[in-house]
Amino acid sequence: MIGAGIAGLYAALLAGEHGRVLLLTKASLSETNSAWAQGGIAAAVEEHDSPQLHLEDTLRAGRGLCDPQAVAVLVSEGPDCVRDLERLGVQFDRAGREYLLGREGGHSRRRIVQAGGSSTGRQIVEKLSQLVTQQRHIELLESAYVTELLVSEGVCAGVRCVQNQKELLLRARVTILATGGAAALYERTTNPPGATGDGMALAYRAGAELMDMEFVQFHPTALALPHTRSWLITEAIRGEGAYLLNAQHERFMPRYDERAELAPRDVVARAIFEEMRTHQSDHVFLDLRHLNRELLRERFPNIWEMLNTHGLDPARDLIPVAPAAHYTLGGIRTDLHAHTNIQNLYAVGEVACTGVHGANRLASNSLLECLVFARRAGQAALKVAEPLRTVTPSAPQARPSALPPTLPPIMTRYVGLVRDREGLEYALARLAEMGESALVGRLIAQSALLRTESRGVHIRRDHTEENSEWLAHIIMQKEREPQIQKIKNLTNISGG
Repeated sequence: MIGAGIAGLYAALLAGEHGRVLLLTKASLSETNSAWAQGGIAAAVEEHDSPQLHLEDTLRAGRGLCDPQAVAVLVSEGPDCVRDLERLGVQFDRAGREYLLGREGGHSRRRIVQAGGSSTGRQIVEKLSQLVTQQRHIELLESAYVTELLVSEGVCAGVRCVQNQKELLLRARVTILATGGAAALYERTTNPPGATGDGMALAYRAGAELMDMEFVQFHPTALALPHTRSWLITEAIRGEGAYLLNAQHERFMPRYDERAELAPRDVVARAIFEEMRTHQSDHVFLDLRHLNRELLRERFPNIWEMLNTHGLDPARDLIPVAPAAHYTLGGIRTDLHAHTNIQNLYAVGEVACTGVHGANRLASNSLLECLVFARRAGQAALKVAEPLRTVTPSAPQARPSALPPTLPPIMTRYVGLVRDREGLEYALARLAEMGESALVGRLIAQSALLRTESRGVHIRRDHTEENSEWLAHIIMQKEREPQIQKIKNLTNISGG
């Protein structure tokens, strides 16, 4: 198991109930992207809701590119995963016997299950981490940087990694990648610095298929103060009634969508971009002043504290916000059981592309995807009974160099929220000069150049409309030309 976010921890715990698990993380258990997740888990857990309504909302947000079978799995198995977390000891917010549910953009119902208000990810990571360290069948290897997947004749048999400057060859019957996304390739990002697409690069170099890499979701509302990190401000606050105002202090979202501030993220982010461009501003404002002060402090304690730390009182001040790179929708292509096209290699969480998000991720479906497909990967892995393979490794692999300092500015300016052919071609030329350390950035830019339309989070200023010819997925694989695959059943790529 590689990666210790919610997907990796949950899969490790379930697999650890049946056999030995080695859990590798390149940092420590506490340094994961999941721990930064604020919104919660989207799941139809109450009678006023249903998996069918959740499915419809997800498909609508995905702009025609979701895999309906994968979405059906997500929404039908999601509620049981929430209950399983409660079995493990996660305490979700409740009002009496019922869940205290939030609502976010694109959802037709209140269905966001939260733990500790806006600190859901951290609450879940802390509980799962505690359980992992207590599980005698799980061995934890921290500060272990994986440099290569050991693949022979199309079968993954383990990994090569470096820990404390010592190289290790680790053989395994099953390898599960749960290494997270690549939004830290951008200057303005809500992600921790380690979210640079390492797992995607490992899988690509090993021959795995990557899909939908052009779709990088920008969260509409990240704090926009000079010389300050882009702290995410969850859209659950907009679900409680917060407004967006432009530089002229005018509310603008009703002009862009009838759902106003509760439109899907791609709509809101694009509207903010247009307002910033129109008024030549680098931010808009989030207005919470009309909301109940005590409600804000109770439901969003970490956001309240963070804003106070920066001298902002949400009950009195307008909050400057702007879009920031947040989530990589594309990744390693998998089937309904998280299996890749490489035998015995699975991928779960943000590193994977299961097909549930399409061209735009519905808010808070990400943690749900982590849980549902991590459980499915664990179940599938238990059925692999073949003996450990002996693999003759290649020459020692050098650890890729640190992220080039010029990469994030290039990704932000030319491969960011709005793109065009000229900028993408320039970015590809510059990224090619950076070698392997810019591999994932090149794959994103190359896919973005190929998709000559605007759909979901992929916005081209030179191709401004959706094009029915592009109801298709772009699949990238090493030493092969990109494949354009028209929409059809994509879930049986490995017989799963």
